[in-house]
Amino acid sequence: MATLDDLKKRIASVKSTQKITKAMKMVAAAKLRRAQENAEKGRPYSEKMNNIILNLSSGISDKENAPKLLSGTGEDKVHLCIVLTSDRGLCGGFNTNIIKKAKAYFKKISDEGKTLKIITVGSKGYDQLKRVYKDDIVERISFKDSKTINYLDAEKVGKMIIEKFEKEEFDMCTIFYNKFKNVITQIPQEQQIIPLKTSEAEENSSEDNYEFEPDEDEILSNLLPKNISTQIFKAMLENSASEQGSRMSAMDSATRNAGEMVDKLTIEYNRSRQAAITKELIEIISGAESL
Repeated sequence: MATLDDLKKRIASVKSTQKITKAMKMVAAAKLRRAQENAEKGRPYSEKMNNIILNLSSGISDKENAPKLLSGTGEDKVHLCIVLTSDRGLCGGFNTNIIKKAKAYFKKISDEGKTLKIITVGSKGYDQLKRVYKDDIVERISFKDSKTINYLDAEKVGKMIIEKFEKEEFDMCTIFYNKFKNVITQIPQEQQIIPLKTSEAEENSSEDNYEFEPDEDEILSNLLPKNISTQIFKAMLENSASEQGSRMSAMDSATRNAGEMVDKLTIEYNRSRQAAITKELIEIISGAESL
């Protein structure tokens, strides 16, 4: 049984932890608003760029000579997966949900006998994948020193992907991230960016009609590399909002749990103290009677 001093130390320790988790919750709540706004602003731009490219692709007459970033290499033997996670922990199941989604895809690729290559963006993704997929990880990237999510960081990843594609190091590229829905819910996403899926072209072609100058091929050759960086930037913005939302939720839960633990320890402390006082009184009364 714990002594009174031990219980007092435990109560003080839990209260100290509660103050930290409460502060972290407030910080996450402050960051969440800005991150959510950025994510919501980034969605229309990335979606519209995708729609324009899909519309352009439907107007290409010579499909065989279409840009490789759009049509692909014609093979699907080597798959490059970009796993976007955070560089910091204490954010609930945020990173675990992304890794779970990615691992399901990895298993599918392995079962089909295809080659898997992985680029981790964020140290937590690398930490969770290195045990099983260390030999498949070709690059590990961290933007821990960046204070805010910016397009230049996304462009660095985009250029790396394009460089590897031009060297014919892979056939298909897919990114994994969390889409922000609300503070409680973040939805793991799997998005193919090379080659660009053209199954949506027919749906979007009826909605938007454009006249292009110069021709489609020349515009696509400029837009496609930018679109890859844009889709990665959108994923990073979504991840940032999801991370803060998940951290806020996790710290709120931790704060409440700490409060419940303090209450339980306080009750235990009071009972132990009362038992000690009762024991002393009994000893005093017994001693007085013996006299």
